[in-house]
Amino acid sequence: MKTLPKRRSTLGLRGGAMALALTALTITACQTPQDTTTTDPNQTTTEQTTQDQQATEPDDVQVGDLAGNLEDYLGQTVSVRAEVVEVLNDNAFVIRGDGLFGGDDVLVFGPTDSPLVLPGEDVTERVQVTGQVQEVVIGQQSQQGMTLDEETYGQYEGNPAIMAESVALAPEPSEISDNPEAFYDQVIAVDAGIGEQYDNNTFSISGAEFFGGSNILVVGESADVASTIGDDGDVVILGTLRPFNAEELEREYNLTWDENLRQTIQSDYGEDPVLVAREVYPVNR
Repeated sequence: MKTLPKRRSTLGLRGGAMALALTALTITACQTPQDTTTTDPNQTTTEQTTQDQQATEPDDVQVGDLAGNLEDYLGQTVSVRAEVVEVLNDNAFVIRGDGLFGGDDVLVFGPTDSPLVLPGEDVTERVQVTGQVQEVVIGQQSQQGMTLDEETYGQYEGNPAIMAESVALAPEPSEISDNPEAFYDQVIAVDAGIGEQYDNNTFSISGAEFFGGSNILVVGESADVASTIGDDGDVVILGTLRPFNAEELEREYNLTWDENLRQTIQSDYGEDPVLVAREVYPVNR
């Protein structure tokens, strides 16, 4: 990766005032006709819980989706996983999609309330970025009275830019298996396929590189984290990697493994890392 000389850069973006740390947009659910059925006002229904999750979760998109359909995403909060191809300065870098369908480059401006997370070439080159989509416009002033300079950002004019609320490393499962210590005790985002599901909050994942090789065990922070897994079995998991310890996991996350399952998991994963999931959601290919 090439790091350019640091400059005091200023920002001007279409679609509203730019902010380097934005609060996630909340999508207000459409009102439905009032139901005359009497219910407990303190009871949360499954349908309402699902609506609340859909209202707060960002759209999972590809870099090519943003580059090819920018007008459809302006002002929206999205999550994108991609390779970091260039670091422009302490608070800006460039991501690019995978393969032939990655589309144009997308600028990312890091959050101002936390250090910018960037991958190391010996660990992973991928990150997951979550934030609001804007358009790069050279010379246009924002409400902060700041502009993007031509020298640094001119080649990206008209491209999408993401005002990142969060940036997390997004290693492949094989990268985790090869070097788990590099990811211990930090939040990572993993795009993978479901291997075997043991119960509602215990399952394994694998990447395309694995041909019968080692899978990675996933344990959910909540008791029903696996209920969000889609029919095709491809998911994104946002969680923290840690060494496997069956007793600690059962105690901290109220696991209900019976003796047979405990022995199976201990035998299969006892020497491997475990990914503790705070969120699991279907991936958008």
